[in-house]
Amino acid sequence: MAISNELLSSTLYSIRDGEVDELFRKVAFLDNAKRLGGVEYEDGGIKIQRPLALEEHSTISQFTTGYEPMNLAVKDVMQPAVYNWADFGAPIVITRKEETENKGELAIVKIVEARMRSVMGMLRRELNKQILDGSSTVLTDVNTLNGFQTGGFLEAEIAAGGNQNNTVGGISKATYSSTTGWQNQAIDIQGAFGTNGIRLMQQGSIKAGSVAPMGQINCVIMSENAMANYRRALFAQERYIDEKTLDAGRMVLAFGGAVVEQDTYLGTSYTSTDFGAGPLSGYMLNFDAIKMIFHKDCDFAVSPFEKVSGTVARAADLYVKMQLIADHLGSNVVIFDGDAY
Repeated sequence: MAISNELLSSTLYSIRDGEVDELFRKVAFLDNAKRLGGVEYEDGGIKIQRPLALEEHSTISQFTTGYEPMNLAVKDVMQPAVYNWADFGAPIVITRKEETENKGELAIVKIVEARMRSVMGMLRRELNKQILDGSSTVLTDVNTLNGFQTGGFLEAEIAAGGNQNNTVGGISKATYSSTTGWQNQAIDIQGAFGTNGIRLMQQGSIKAGSVAPMGQINCVIMSENAMANYRRALFAQERYIDEKTLDAGRMVLAFGGAVVEQDTYLGTSYTSTDFGAGPLSGYMLNFDAIKMIFHKDCDFAVSPFEKVSGTVARAADLYVKMQLIADHLGSNVVIFDGDAY
């Protein structure tokens, strides 16, 4: 007797939460975003809108006698950043042939579990690749941090130096070149991490903190080579954060209270107008300013199993509606050319 659609569907439902948790936990960006408040949920809407204040609302009046009038000239400075949703999904399929060749309900359930884990692993890889490097060929609608890609949030160019020209959330960074809040910080380690790395990271963190309306740098993600250089530069004063704190099975370093981790999708070489050629070695991120927004009803949602018309197969769908957005860019830092010591 064939296993019922209800049993197959309940299998997916029962393992869905654990697989979603695993997707986040195994990737540095996703795990830290969730852990540090960088994941939010919305009810819907055709687009995602985030109100931004990109100019000063009013001016300060100084009083000598106390009778001077206050300058009441104000500007309506609120402007929405608008983002399109990224919708994507993948099927979990089992054929009649597979059902007849595997004896018993348990064997069929194990096939479904394996397919679910395979799909989640694929989504984890492609989502991480797109967010960090913008190089996924299947999740191109998801925004990227990589400013060398069209519309990438964080550019390896000097803030307010005239060369941060990407458009983020429909707002050109060039339009607000004098507003540090919509232009990210960038540091050029010049291929000499041992000499410049920690010092410039500290400078970048200070600059980011000075313009941050909320929060601070709380996560640093580096290429494998830059991470090795950072570890080497710390020498005896090396400090680890207990991996149990992260509950992700990864050993991480610390930078001023922020976690420091590595990722294989960083380290690609590019050419910066301000800095020249070199690898994109990492990001120093403030998850009060960079967010992953999920639709509350499409957060890795799974559908029931149904027969696929015209085939001898049954399928369920895994569906996601989300986007990477920015509320503030100036409180984040690009680490450039830090892969050599």
